[in-house]
Amino acid sequence: MHQYKRSSELFDQAQKYIPGGVNSPVRAFKSVGGTPVFIKKAKGSILTDEDDNEYIDYISSWGPMILGHAHPSVIKAIKDKVEYSTSFGAPTQLEIEIAKLIVDMVPNIDKVRMVNSGTEACMSAIRVARGYTGKNKFIKFEGCYHGHSDAFLIKAGSGASTFGEPDSPGVTPGTANDTLTAKYNDIANVRQVIADNKGEIAAIIIEAIAGNMGCVLPKKGFLEELRQICDEEGILLIFDEVMSGFRLGKGGAQEYFGIKADLVTFGKVIGGGMPVGAYAGPDEIMKIVSPVGPVYQAGTLSGNPIAMIAGYTLLTELNEKPELFTELADKCEYLHKGLDQVLAASGFDYKINRCGSMISIFFTNVDVVDFDTAATANNELFPKFFHEMLKRGIYLPPSSFESYFLSNSLTYEMLDKTIQAAKESLEAMKA
Repeated sequence: MHQYKRSSELFDQAQKYIPGGVNSPVRAFKSVGGTPVFIKKAKGSILTDEDDNEYIDYISSWGPMILGHAHPSVIKAIKDKVEYSTSFGAPTQLEIEIAKLIVDMVPNIDKVRMVNSGTEACMSAIRVARGYTGKNKFIKFEGCYHGHSDAFLIKAGSGASTFGEPDSPGVTPGTANDTLTAKYNDIANVRQVIADNKGEIAAIIIEAIAGNMGCVLPKKGFLEELRQICDEEGILLIFDEVMSGFRLGKGGAQEYFGIKADLVTFGKVIGGGMPVGAYAGPDEIMKIVSPVGPVYQAGTLSGNPIAMIAGYTLLTELNEKPELFTELADKCEYLHKGLDQVLAASGFDYKINRCGSMISIFFTNVDVVDFDTAATANNELFPKFFHEMLKRGIYLPPSSFESYFLSNSLTYEMLDKTIQAAKESLEAMKA
């Protein structure tokens, strides 16, 4: 049985100096209860906490550790580069090289602007869309998360075309008025929102594979119809690929689904675990970004050389070894089948969603296709499952509304151990 003495002590200390003891809310274990585990180190798919407990990792730092933690080539590249300084605040050759690599890998983009987070990338993409179209409103989907900038912290009102209500104190009603919320996978709802705001919508932004209400896939034809509607209405379609970019394949969701986006946002993988984000699109749109055009966006640490070398090294490996994506998907399918067997035998209601190397378990008997159906999951069962798995050395996302992310450093032995742990955990939950 794992002991958490050091993590408990650290959490007590952290709460004295950091709001809630964490620098990102999900880490506080509020959704599952108990004390957060403080991580000391990681290698491959094994996390080690401050009490020296080891866990098989299914978070992968929320996506970027697609080849595993402390990947040798990435670590070497960082060590070599850091000797030259950690930041310049000036252009570097490496920024050109990674931008070219991204343009070569991803369809439908000509230019890339580096920023420092996925939040910043999505915020900037909306600003660009507004500047390009001359319109102010945009549509986001309930259950899709695009970072914590004010315009995105909006939940749906009572009706499909109700103006958004702020989801957090500090977000002004004025900001909320330009954010329209639609239901994921409901094209009729999208059409109604557009009809109620005719000629006023600059963009539709979507997680092509949703990862923030658990892993939720677009229904067949949904993205195609979104693309058609955007073309008809003069609306830009933005794919938030902070999670799916370079994880579903070299070209991300655009390539995976064969759907063209007007703007794409990235994060996670392109920094190899370092703080980074980017937004990208065709010349026609990106030429309005300062200093070429009038839409202003800047950042002292944008294109930071340490983040750039980490991302460039990782992306180069993914670009040169496309078979890695197949290996990852095969491992995720293997895990899916194993979990499906033990869950079916458990007697609990459940659904499993999977796409590529993203997967989620929902304790519900309803197909999970949007936020409302994701919310039908049993809120008492997941915390129990989480902690039973944690006790058995399996580190899952500490929220039922987060996707699992697999890394290719997972071995089939680790997957078997995970499936066995799930079997034992489910049995313990019934006891």
